[in-house]
Amino acid sequence: MDKSLQVVVMYLLSHIGLIFFMYPKDIIESLHVGHWIAIVLGFAFHVGFLSVYLKGLSYFTAHSVIDIFWGVGKIFAVILLFPVTLYFLMIMIITVRAYSEIIMLVFLGNTPLWAIMILLLGVSLLISAQGIEPLLRTGLLIAFLFLPLLIFVLCVSFQNADWRYVFPLLDEQAASLSFIISQPYLLSFFAFAGGFMFLGFTPPHIPYKRQIVLRASVLLLPFFLVSVYVPLLTFGQNTASQFQFPFITAVDTVEIRWLMFDRVTMFFMISLICFVLLFLSLVMWKTSLLIRRGVPWIKPIPLYLLLTITIFVVCLMIQDWKAVERLFWWNTYLRLYTVIVIPLITLVLGIRHHRKGAASA
Repeated sequence: MDKSLQVVVMYLLSHIGLIFFMYPKDIIESLHVGHWIAIVLGFAFHVGFLSVYLKGLSYFTAHSVIDIFWGVGKIFAVILLFPVTLYFLMIMIITVRAYSEIIMLVFLGNTPLWAIMILLLGVSLLISAQGIEPLLRTGLLIAFLFLPLLIFVLCVSFQNADWRYVFPLLDEQAASLSFIISQPYLLSFFAFAGGFMFLGFTPPHIPYKRQIVLRASVLLLPFFLVSVYVPLLTFGQNTASQFQFPFITAVDTVEIRWLMFDRVTMFFMISLICFVLLFLSLVMWKTSLLIRRGVPWIKPIPLYLLLTITIFVVCLMIQDWKAVERLFWWNTYLRLYTVIVIPLITLVLGIRHHRKGAASA
């Protein structure tokens, strides 16, 4: 049975949950003018390597990316997939620690940070331990319940927009693309690199049409543009660059008197927390698959518990937001490796497999 809809929804939600917090600040810090160039360039990078990844997977109809690498040799697979496993662990640590602090700052100011981290990890553990099929069904339910709320918030977030801040559209820095090697811009790739790797972990259990996923990726571009341009249009470049979370601050200025909640931010945060929980569950499931392939004697439930406890302990050791930002930057190298090297190697192995099949025929 084709499950392209479930896969597409999971792909979209896992990226949307990462867009609206740290990504706007990174892009706003990267450029003074012409932010659309940075957004479109990053999105083109994402679609390009997504296409490479899906093309490589298309040569193996019933194999996951782990099976593909393992088929070449165990040592080969361990060497290349160990950084990916480490990257997934780092993603979970950064996401849990960063989003727990964001949740505390926005509307749970009196709740201890450790309690919020336990909540995020506990729910993610329960969802991921069920396996990929229940995880995908949960994604459909979350999309049905919360995606309309998010779209509503995005529409009303333009309430205080001053469209004159769109101009100028270009300057020398933006046209020269010199910003692509800046630290803020490299950090922004966290939002592009978060979710699409799971597409190689689902076969052969979850059949889907890869072209549908590729076409659906276009739906993410408006979210990236809105996340950056809402704070820019509301405050202007100079003021927006001063905020830690520009989009949240911009949404917090919206006033709708007929709404039963005092702050539209409540809708926004509730929706994104659900998306982040889905993303954490997905990453935890992928990490468990990688570890169990290398260490097959570990049972799934003890492994999930061990992962959860390890992540929680490491998160407790992170003292403040400065430490989160340093960890975020150190993870850049693993992020680029996972998003660039793994898709390219998958494509090379796929072409090699196809040629061997054609030669044997």
